[in-house]
Amino acid sequence: MSRIGKKPIIIPEGVTANLAAAHIEFKGPKGEISVSYRPEMKVELKDGQILVSPKANSRLHRALFGLTRTLLSNGAMGVSVGFTKQLEMKGVGYRATVEGETLVLQLGYSHAINFPIPDGMIIEVKKNQINISGIDKQLVGETAARIRRLRPPEPYKGKGIKYADEIIRRKAGKTAKAAGAGS
Repeated sequence: MSRIGKKPIIIPEGVTANLAAAHIEFKGPKGEISVSYRPEMKVELKDGQILVSPKANSRLHRALFGLTRTLLSNGAMGVSVGFTKQLEMKGVGYRATVEGETLVLQLGYSHAINFPIPDGMIIEVKKNQINISGIDKQLVGETAARIRRLRPPEPYKGKGIKYADEIIRRKAGKTAKAAGAGS
């Protein structure tokens, strides 16, 4: 059995959870989100806690046990605290601005890149940092990955967009030949 799946999910203060047929609706200070789960899992709401247990002991049920608990926990955390990812831009002339519902990026190409901001996401730009926040952990991570993919960091000068906590392994460039050696 899953160690993570056995832990009860304690609903944070200020968050309400409503159990429906195949999903739970969380409402909190940051917003509301509906998290669905597979019918192979049994989910109970008792005394301000959510308990997850598999209906059988098959391989599929054991695989979904910890996953279901984690997804429900992320829903409860998202509406109370929220999730954030930070990206850093490094390069001459690399800029980003938020214009309405669009993130406009200058990344060394001959044109600007317009990145539409998904619903429910908040993107803030401070100098060379892009902060992405929202209540859905999966959507926050996917949005950060899509922005990073526009200009991934290169290993020679480190130019590009990287996660704030990411470490780029640098490579040495080419070495110049000695003068007159080839003649």
